[in-house]
Amino acid sequence: MNKPLWTPSPERIAASNVLRFMLHVRRQHGVQVGPGYFSLHDWSLREPQAFWSAVWDFCDVQGERGDNVLADAEVFPGARWFPAARLNFAQNLLRFRDERPALVSLLENGQRRELSYAQLYRDVGRLAASLRAAGVRPGHRVAGFMPNIPETVVAMLAAASIGATWSSCSPDFGLEGVLDRFGQIAPRVLFVADGYYYNGKACDSLERAAGIAAGLDSVEQVVLCPLLSPAPDLARLPDAVLYGDFLDSGEPEPVFEALPFDHPLYVMYSSGTTGKPKCIVHGAGGSLLQHLKEHRLAVDLGRDDVFFYFTTCGWMMWNWLVSGLASGATLVLYDGSPFARDGAVLLDAIDDEGISIFGTSAKYIAALEKSGRVPRQTHRLDSLKTILSTGSPLAHEGFDFVYRDMRPDVCLSSISGGTDILSCFVGGSPILPVYRGEIQAPGLGMAVDVFDERGTPVRGERGELVCRAPFPSCPLGFWDDEDGARFRAAYFERFPGVWAQGDFAEITSHGGYIIHGRSDAVLNPGGVRIGTAEIYRQVERVDEVLESVVIGQEHDGDVRVVLFVVLREGLQLDAALAARIRGVVRERATPRHVPAVIVQVADIPRTRSGKIVELAVRDAVHGRAVKNTEALANPQALELFRDLAELRE
Repeated sequence: MNKPLWTPSPERIAASNVLRFMLHVRRQHGVQVGPGYFSLHDWSLREPQAFWSAVWDFCDVQGERGDNVLADAEVFPGARWFPAARLNFAQNLLRFRDERPALVSLLENGQRRELSYAQLYRDVGRLAASLRAAGVRPGHRVAGFMPNIPETVVAMLAAASIGATWSSCSPDFGLEGVLDRFGQIAPRVLFVADGYYYNGKACDSLERAAGIAAGLDSVEQVVLCPLLSPAPDLARLPDAVLYGDFLDSGEPEPVFEALPFDHPLYVMYSSGTTGKPKCIVHGAGGSLLQHLKEHRLAVDLGRDDVFFYFTTCGWMMWNWLVSGLASGATLVLYDGSPFARDGAVLLDAIDDEGISIFGTSAKYIAALEKSGRVPRQTHRLDSLKTILSTGSPLAHEGFDFVYRDMRPDVCLSSISGGTDILSCFVGGSPILPVYRGEIQAPGLGMAVDVFDERGTPVRGERGELVCRAPFPSCPLGFWDDEDGARFRAAYFERFPGVWAQGDFAEITSHGGYIIHGRSDAVLNPGGVRIGTAEIYRQVERVDEVLESVVIGQEHDGDVRVVLFVVLREGLQLDAALAARIRGVVRERATPRHVPAVIVQVADIPRTRSGKIVELAVRDAVHGRAVKNTEALANPQALELFRDLAELRE
């Protein structure tokens, strides 16, 4: 049994929110839970109504709870949480109104702004009054084609205070990609910026903003936020008004509409490349309660924390980060390349802003390691207590890098969930040890399991990641799916009454989880199921390889494993390097994992949130059309995989 890389000190456990929560449960419910995490998790599944009621009380949710916690508990999907509750999402995020910093905004070009909780509250009140004057009412949609800046947060909160539904895309999206998304939900007001900074460049987005506004007949008001210039050319965006001019000139108090628990808060979008994005509708109460639970009990977030996640407004981690306001933390918003300033921009931010909870992607950690950088030698990093990683499985070597080259006494919490639930199925805990390559635990209140193909729970074996019981952040459904047929087909068709997440996973002997890749990208050579992450982990050991993508190619009536690699600049894939890659995979995995073919490519297609699109590469290799390429940050890379001579043999 491998030893933990990190174990929480008794002092850290004693000071944790989750220990205080256990004491709260004991006092309020007369139930002895703990002392360990898994005892608390077991109780949260046995008594879901008592557990979620305790979360509501412990996190001091602002609103009327009602008497009933869960109706139709046996129906999944269809169970209803807090059916009589009335609350407002924005009111809960704006409960603090003092002079502590709420938002610190950092741009790649070095610009820094700070907004206090009091100023945020006032700005939301002014913008909400303007939206009401523009005719926005509960149930209307408000959209943002926006970078990750304070105005985006203010716009979302102002919309939510009224009861409007918010949806956003980042400004690096192409015109068709935005219209594919916003065109389905018909927003009434559209917020846009004149551009953004990325990779040392000022990127103008006014032309696309004008195209979006022209392509959405529903839009009655366009609000332009200056970023590149204090006075952008309004002639390029007919009928738009500048953000500062749109704000109500007085100091109106926000008016928080009391709304049902399941009132639509967000529309999120699937990022797949198999067709038009699915519009996933998330409720206000479920999103709030789940985020509060994860922030307070899994991340140990509090008022004294400085909370950062590298994200754009087109990824659900932005929504998750912003909910940190409900815990009174200071949020650091960064917009730009994570590798600016020779890769030091985010490390600089940790030291400059005193970031205590640092969220990033597994790709970023792997890239730091590949670059040869040793952050602990160039930066203090003494404010860090937790590092969060998501977006793709964090390799075992990524764990080693964090504890060896960043900081040995942080809680490294790999987390996994997704846009589908706007939260996590599995994640971290400040009171559990961290084991190499493992996600620490299932989320509290989440009946997570791993099923084999027959729907039987398995341990220590790979299978489908599922959730066996209702949870508050289950989506309300898909937009324009009146009978719910598409929603049920997406998540409940494989195992009726059980949510299938689409991840290929394994439960470890510690009760932790390993994600081996997406289920639909699982390789199947000779009928043996192999998760793609199992191969990536080994290939990342080869210093010459910067990144890779692996697929299964239909070949001679079977499937063969094909590996594509991006090498360091100036290197060429030769027989010796290919043999060394195969040797590493064979030695550290199994002969089944060894790629039959290895091909060098110049680039690998990714979604705009940085995820490798294995299915799109597989379709390109097989000559099939790839739909919705607007979901990709670099769709041109797909052409590198079509009609390759190496794959015709």
